[in-house]
Amino acid sequence: MTTSKFRPGRIFLWLLAVLALLIAICAALVLTFDWNRAKPWLNQRVSEAAGRPFAIRGDLALTWQKSQSDLDSWRRWVPWPRLSAKDIVLDNPDWAKTGPHMAEIGQLTFSLSPLPLLAHRIVLPSLELEAPVLALERKPDGVNNWTFQSSGPSAWQLDLQKLVLAKGTVRLLDPVSKLDIKADIDSLPVTSPEGYGIGWKVSGSFNKAAVSGDGKAGAVLSLQNSSTPYPLQANVRVGKTAIGVKGTLTKPSDLAALDLRLKLSGASMSNLYPLTGIVLPATPPFSTEGRLIGKLSSAGGDWTYDKFSGRVGSSDLSGTLEFVAQKPRPLLKGTLLSNQLRLEDLAPLIGADSNASKANRGDGAAQPSNKVLPVEQFDTSRWGSIDADVKFTGRKIVREKELPIQDLVADLHLKDSVLSLTPLNFGVAGGNLISNIKLDGSGKLIKADMKISARHLKIKQLFPTFESAQASLGEINGDASLSAVGNSVASLLGSSNGELKTLINQGTISKFLLEAAGLNIGNVVITKLFGDKQVKLNCLASDFAVTKGVMDARTFVMDTDDAVINVQGQINLAQESLALTVKPETKGMRIFSLRSPLHVSGTFKNPDVGVDKGILALKAGGAIALGVLAPVAAVLPLINITPAQENDCAALLARAKQKPVAPPPGKILKQSKTK
Repeated sequence: MTTSKFRPGRIFLWLLAVLALLIAICAALVLTFDWNRAKPWLNQRVSEAAGRPFAIRGDLALTWQKSQSDLDSWRRWVPWPRLSAKDIVLDNPDWAKTGPHMAEIGQLTFSLSPLPLLAHRIVLPSLELEAPVLALERKPDGVNNWTFQSSGPSAWQLDLQKLVLAKGTVRLLDPVSKLDIKADIDSLPVTSPEGYGIGWKVSGSFNKAAVSGDGKAGAVLSLQNSSTPYPLQANVRVGKTAIGVKGTLTKPSDLAALDLRLKLSGASMSNLYPLTGIVLPATPPFSTEGRLIGKLSSAGGDWTYDKFSGRVGSSDLSGTLEFVAQKPRPLLKGTLLSNQLRLEDLAPLIGADSNASKANRGDGAAQPSNKVLPVEQFDTSRWGSIDADVKFTGRKIVREKELPIQDLVADLHLKDSVLSLTPLNFGVAGGNLISNIKLDGSGKLIKADMKISARHLKIKQLFPTFESAQASLGEINGDASLSAVGNSVASLLGSSNGELKTLINQGTISKFLLEAAGLNIGNVVITKLFGDKQVKLNCLASDFAVTKGVMDARTFVMDTDDAVINVQGQINLAQESLALTVKPETKGMRIFSLRSPLHVSGTFKNPDVGVDKGILALKAGGAIALGVLAPVAAVLPLINITPAQENDCAALLARAKQKPVAPPPGKILKQSKTK
């Protein structure tokens, strides 16, 4: 009876003893087992999973260490295995050009948290790589060597928390992005106060441009801990573009927070597109510095270049730009400011800079020596990659004295490959030039709509270097409406259709200007000797019809108390040629007048202004003939007694005040010709 009373307890004790013995035997086997015997099996399993040969050619060892868990529970007493493998190789696919191996690792060491394995989670608190040599490669069709064959979704999840880097080499060969670079990594002798533990140097090429640079980074890369910043510092040059960064990256696996001081410089902002994917305009050489703040989101992330400043050409530039990754296209928005903007620094935007400038920025075709309108084509292929909403302000324009431009305001919008400047405003000659421009780049050729209004342009400010204009009063107002199809300023204007109108209602204008226009030599000389005076300007009105780039002067009349000047003819924007006739008619008698029509011809590059030699010859011949008969009669042909030409200023101004219209791009405006 007594023996049977204690039998269950004894059985339980025996079971515990047997279990402890089994655990001890297993532990002894694990601790004493030669894991190199498992290499053939392990190599085969990994090779089958990767779809290419894998081998651990060196020693494979397993040790145990104290749990790294911070939990204050029984879990902290569970030991963690630590695996170390030496001389590891993973082969490249057959098509690779970078060599037989995709990866060679001198030694790989990692710890493993055992309990998460029960939940199909592989938790690696740290992964240490010594002397890794990686060759990453992609074919032109997009196939790469770092994507392995898959047998479908896996029930296992990998959680890598820290990556410890040491000396190694990484090469990336990517013909898709035209990239071939090599980075050499080495441990720094002493960890710096900023936390740098490794240094690196990079060399190679990108898009046929040389790549070089160096930098430093932390030796331990925390992939999960969002409170541990990873230090970064780099200086890289890609062709003529230089990039400098210094700051921190938090939780690199998600790019949760990037906070860097970013410096950029180069020959043109347009050259940044291959590096950033952001469409920027062609510019002169530039340099900027600011704070780059980035954070990924489910849509892609937000990146802000905050309060940057710098120079573009000889102009200052500052502002804030934000890049928002959204669907269907990312958005670039922000504000830009230039306190002193050199007008010549805007020239590359439309291809109007010099051939030397074009060559320096490596963009655009050389401008023909006999052409004034820029022939460089706009690259619209990138317009569909991004949307934009950017406001630019140029407070003060630094320009040549003869260009009376004061300031600039532009609101730029890009959406669905349609670029809109609404508005593009210039302060000109004490007034304003207001433009609304729409460029549809969704097709092979740009479809353009342009509406331009000039308001309150002061005559004397419009010609600041013309001494005689400084005595003139009055304001110029005008409107233009044009449409066109083309891919450059020259082709757009050369195919334009629409109307252009200007008017001046009352004011005064320098008499010398009128007399010079009429070639009244006697009064020009007298005016020069005894001073100028003002002539009352009754009206000036012009009305041009534009058809396929040809501006036809339907009306161009200046009416004053002294004279009426009519201009007839055409301006050919496609051929950049002039064919105008200026006909002055006096409102009274002028003595010693060699008055005759003026002919404006030639090209925009080399215009030619001349007189009607036939009429001058007739007047000169008549004077000689009369001079034979009587000396006094010799002055008769030089006396202009043309009756005053009547002009209805009210009708002219009313016609000029009618808003100009333009047909859809590529269409011709059908309208009766008005004289």
